[in-house]
Amino acid sequence: MQNQFSRTALLFGETAMEKLYGSRVAVFGVGGVGGYAVEALARSGIGTLDLIDNDTVSLTNLNRQIIALHSTIGQYKVDVAAARLLDINPSIQVNAHRCFFLPETADQFDFSKYDYVVDAIDTVKGKIEIIMRAKAAGVPVISSMGAGNKLDPSALRVTDIYQTKVCPLARVMRYEMRKRGVQSLKVVYSEELPVQTNPVITAECLAEEGVERRNIPGSNAFVPSAAGLLIAGVVIRELAAY
Repeated sequence: MQNQFSRTALLFGETAMEKLYGSRVAVFGVGGVGGYAVEALARSGIGTLDLIDNDTVSLTNLNRQIIALHSTIGQYKVDVAAARLLDINPSIQVNAHRCFFLPETADQFDFSKYDYVVDAIDTVKGKIEIIMRAKAAGVPVISSMGAGNKLDPSALRVTDIYQTKVCPLARVMRYEMRKRGVQSLKVVYSEELPVQTNPVITAECLAEEGVERRNIPGSNAFVPSAAGLLIAGVVIRELAAY
């Protein structure tokens, strides 16, 4: 009998689909990259998703985030995503955590309960903590490197952190992982050189947002989304053992 996952089952088979339904995946960060990863995981038949993010949808998210609509501005991203996922698959279990993941909040999460961990957050401290907790629990993890200031989705790659180049965030993470004795880490990163943003528009954005920072990254609808879909593809194929 046909169901909403019949076309996926044609590729993976029923046994793999049962495994996906029995899997629990944690996605840290439900923004430009994480939002598309979450969507693809749900549409692929993952049975339980944990969403971790304390941010709310803003006007500037509309250009790239799948959960960002004028009707969702001001709402918590995890709540918007949870409602969307349940509309896609009413049988899915979604655990929405309104939380910024940092070393100070890490004890709220038991990584041993997850079958796969997706790191799609921006802060280096948070990324390191996610990776180290996943490694300690023996849970596979994939980490997103910088997707800002990029224009070419075809330059995205899935590789080990020690095989990365060009990406400034990947350079920092290589150093931090080597310092902690991490021998391997699967990442999605771009080999594209960062694009120089418009200084006038940058200054206007910083003034309007009223934030204390020297720069603000540019982004678009096609690079973060492509990174998120690449991540989801890796997770699904590995969990389905395909």
